[in-house]
Amino acid sequence: MHTIDRWFEDYAVGESRASVGRTITETDVVMHAGQTGDFFPHHMDAEWTKTQPFGQRIAHGTLVMSVAVGMTAGDINPQAMSYGYDRVRFIKPVFIGDTITVTAEISEKSDHQRRPEQSGYVHELVTVTNQHGEVVLVLTHLYLVGKRP
Repeated sequence: MHTIDRWFEDYAVGESRASVGRTITETDVVMHAGQTGDFFPHHMDAEWTKTQPFGQRIAHGTLVMSVAVGMTAGDINPQAMSYGYDRVRFIKPVFIGDTITVTAEISEKSDHQRRPEQSGYVHELVTVTNQHGEVVLVLTHLYLVGKRP
């Protein structure tokens, strides 16, 4: 990683980037359960999940989201900060051993309502797919980005 200055004006709607793959492991699931306190049997009980529709343990949606967002983190940009996430949807389950990849595409730009001369919002559509090419999670990541002085 290195530091870059990328201003609001430098982003173009339609530009995209893609990650390499990352396999979700049992350790990921166990650690996330410990960090969040979510020990639901859907994630932790291999025998019980054999009796359920998916037939195996599933990764926490919040785990997949966290990993996916981390996979999109790249260069440090002092001109931008995460403003939050909208429209988060867990489309399909992610199982232990699945490999996810992430694409992130600039879908929209808008001026800050109170300080339009100083900053704006960049909306990035984040799509997470598994090794079969199936979409498992989508969200919109919003960035607050400074404009050139």
